[in-house]
Amino acid sequence: MNNKMKTKVLLDTDIGTDIDDAICLTYLLANPDCDLLGITTVTGEPEKRAMLASSLCILAGKDIPIYPGTAEPLIIEQQQKNAQQAKLLENWSHKKSFPKGEAIEFMRQTIRKNPGEVILLTIGPLTNVGLLFKVDEEIPSLLKGLVMMCGYFEHKIHGWSKLEWNAKGDYHATNIVYKAQIKLHRSIGIDVTSQLTMNSDEFKQRFSKDIFKPLHDYAQHWYDYSHTVTFHDPLAAAAIFNEEICNYQRGYISIELIDTESAGITKWQHDDNGRHEIATDVNKNKFFEEYFSIF
Repeated sequence: MNNKMKTKVLLDTDIGTDIDDAICLTYLLANPDCDLLGITTVTGEPEKRAMLASSLCILAGKDIPIYPGTAEPLIIEQQQKNAQQAKLLENWSHKKSFPKGEAIEFMRQTIRKNPGEVILLTIGPLTNVGLLFKVDEEIPSLLKGLVMMCGYFEHKIHGWSKLEWNAKGDYHATNIVYKAQIKLHRSIGIDVTSQLTMNSDEFKQRFSKDIFKPLHDYAQHWYDYSHTVTFHDPLAAAAIFNEEICNYQRGYISIELIDTESAGITKWQHDDNGRHEIATDVNKNKFFEEYFSIF
């Protein structure tokens, strides 16, 4: 008998644009070591994003609480107004009705009911999390950890902007989140996640099981922009369950707020006693072994 305790996870996602959110959620739903307590959605059309999440939950045979979150950033204008993958929802069974205006309270109550046990996994802009940390300032201390696909930390990267989307999408909220005191405050930046790629043909070949069929459907939108699939969000999830996938370094992260051209940049300072942790590299083989081992 396996008496291993499952890891309790709350997922905050902007599923519906890049295909990697759906790849990440598929992994969490299938992972026998993951107790997925709930899903909240963020950025434009959060209800449609919730529908997309529900389609993956239904296919996986899981009844996971899903709450549409905040559509607009705290102050700046929303740059991700639409959930483009929702155009394909008609091909998949999905819920169409969700609780309204309850996402932040759901997150708050879930963490309070499980003090010291919940990993909050964020794979989108940080509006929901910033609001959560302001509504209840004790929440950061009640988390087991915060793991984010967020930021750019200048390690062996080519062709990516220093302005990473999840950090800049609501940079005032990002600033709130990085100021929070959390036992494990981990960021996996685009400088590391961008090392994990497949072209569309390899993706279709390796993701051939029935459980992956919605991913190919939803990816049709993504292929309008790129024929490369990059495993940004799945890496953040897999690293929770396999500590050997990435190496980490401690230090301090601050957010540029003043300069409008660079607002949202994650500024990094290495310090072995720092309260933040970043991934510095990734073992590609171990990541893909971990991902596919559960299917």
